[in-house]
Amino acid sequence: MERYDQHLHSNHSFDSRADPAANVQHAIDIGLAGLTFTEHFDTHPKDWDGCVYDDEAYSETIEKLRERFGGRIFIGKGIEVCFQPDRMLFIRDFLDEHEFDLVMLSVHYFGDHPVYEKSAWSELETAAGIRRYFENVLEAARCCEKLSRSGSRVFDVLGHIDFVKRYTQRFFGTHDVSPSADVIDEILATCVSADLIPEVNTSTLRQGLGESMPGADTLERYVAAGGTTMVLGSDAHRSEHIGADFDQAVTLLRDAGVQNTAVFKNRKRVEIPLESVAPEADL
Repeated sequence: MERYDQHLHSNHSFDSRADPAANVQHAIDIGLAGLTFTEHFDTHPKDWDGCVYDDEAYSETIEKLRERFGGRIFIGKGIEVCFQPDRMLFIRDFLDEHEFDLVMLSVHYFGDHPVYEKSAWSELETAAGIRRYFENVLEAARCCEKLSRSGSRVFDVLGHIDFVKRYTQRFFGTHDVSPSADVIDEILATCVSADLIPEVNTSTLRQGLGESMPGADTLERYVAAGGTTMVLGSDAHRSEHIGADFDQAVTLLRDAGVQNTAVFKNRKRVEIPLESVAPEADL
């Protein structure tokens, strides 16, 4: 199976202690064709002091991994950028000065508040906070669309577009995003227009939420908007979670009508027909 995990972390991210070599070995053990590290790059003033991203050390690790394992598996160097509109010039300059296989844009905030801090919700109804989050995701997608129209490709993938539901489930016992379906539709249409590939993120499947990010309804909406391709991402912060629940994710993509998955190599997208990544039992 030609599967690639396009979203995972190691000890080069502030919130992971995973050994990079152990990550690669696990990917080999479960039969992945490749994995791409996407270490956190968080520039908000609340996060910047704790951002441990060190491109020199990270690049050295990737080089050593490729020397050790490169004959058996593709090892990509990626980055997960937290969308911060006030820091876009700094972010763009940084990305221009460094080399990556994949650049992922993720939204972890609504306004000036991180969705993963319960205190940020103290003055918000849950549905209102969810909607505010999706409005931020739409702003991020529109930023990518504007850049694309100007001939500048800054971001390749939009990560976990309904990330907010991970935390509303934890805090309030609900992950219903349907009241924001109109905003979600705009996000998906903008992704198609901007040639920005969404991720199907499997982390919430193993965390007990019961569906991926995004779930089946949003996957179908993406196809209805003209989308054909998504990337697979485990969002693993531990080696044993790499590639987790990909069988279920591929089934969800197939049932929704998504045609391809993709891998990014040196910022170039290679599309892989979904049948090439389907569970062997389905072939």
